[in-house]
Amino acid sequence: MSHAARRRACAIALAVTAMAVAVLMSAVPALAHGFTSTAYVNLTSPETGHVRTELRLEYDLLVVSAADYEKDDRLFQAGNAAFEAGDAAEQAAALNAHADSVIAYVTERFGVTAEGEACTPVQKGAFTIEERESVPYTLLVLDYRCPESAGAHEVRSGLFPDSEGYVRDTKTIVTYDLDLNSGSAALDAQHRSFSTQQSWAERFSEFFRLGAEHLLTGLDHILFLLALIVGSRRLHEMVLAATTFTLAHSVTFTLAALGLVQVPASFVEPVIALSIAVVAAWHLWRTWRRRSHATDLETIGHRHLSLDAAGWTRLAVVFCFGLVHGLGFAAALGIDQAWSWTLLWSLLVFNVGIEAVQLAIIVVAFPLLTLLRHRQPVAGLWTTGAIAAGVSAMGLVWFVQRVL
Repeated sequence: MSHAARRRACAIALAVTAMAVAVLMSAVPALAHGFTSTAYVNLTSPETGHVRTELRLEYDLLVVSAADYEKDDRLFQAGNAAFEAGDAAEQAAALNAHADSVIAYVTERFGVTAEGEACTPVQKGAFTIEERESVPYTLLVLDYRCPESAGAHEVRSGLFPDSEGYVRDTKTIVTYDLDLNSGSAALDAQHRSFSTQQSWAERFSEFFRLGAEHLLTGLDHILFLLALIVGSRRLHEMVLAATTFTLAHSVTFTLAALGLVQVPASFVEPVIALSIAVVAAWHLWRTWRRRSHATDLETIGHRHLSLDAAGWTRLAVVFCFGLVHGLGFAAALGIDQAWSWTLLWSLLVFNVGIEAVQLAIIVVAFPLLTLLRHRQPVAGLWTTGAIAAGVSAMGLVWFVQRVL
């Protein structure tokens, strides 16, 4: 190999390694989707001029945010003690004892308007506690009184903003049946409001963006994909692995999001972490098992298109772990309503957003690794080995953290 060719190979190796290191370093402080929150809102209209709103908000986050907003130390102390005790009855009692502070915070951050006029909120019943993904959530029901002649309604949400410093990237998933329209919407810091008369293109673009952002910020899923990339030496291996993963997670994602399958997060999150470690370690094991021919395997190219027993086993493992990743994707969306065409299309568009980012990562990373493997087999072997080792170690760290 000429000096210029070696320089190009080294440059490719550095580019691939730098990209992988950047992902790994950004993953260190993050515990999967930690430090984020999702609020769930359901809007219905029992009668003209009446909007019933069910808000489901993370209990501990609601306590600290409302206590800070209203400077209510007693709410913080009572709410925090109830949270530490893990007693749902105590948690509800703490909120009900300081209902004014909590309602003031929520109605400042969340609102409904009709024809440009703010609807008036009235609390309906006491606070109750339910569990979502092993996390206590507060159920708060607000009745909004709106002008009876109102047409479209506009919903805004600024719940738990980044400026409070408790979480980042809060998303509010809204489902509604108002104004003879039903559907879903996703709100965040960049998109704080929507109209119930939004077009289908606007509604679906929100869910496409939400799916894309979820994969980009869900570092555990990115690391799993990176493990698939470094463990695939040939194009057809990568295509089969990515297709298997997509089919598997699409099935469980849709079933779980529609409420047809329910698996606790205490199982899903550790298994996702374990999947990262196992799939990345698979490449290391495969290289060690064929260590005398490891560099030759890097230059196989497209000459052998059939999978051996280990290849089929790898696909089976990827499929099983893909099923679990689908449950993780569904948990991020958090919709568990009855089946409907509108909801199904929203779910599919969310999934398309996930796949678009997944494909973009493959298109960038896999050709770089392939070029490196053909130009410098030894450098390719060490680069993929180092990436696989780092990804596997991160998966094990996450697995231990989530189990404990």
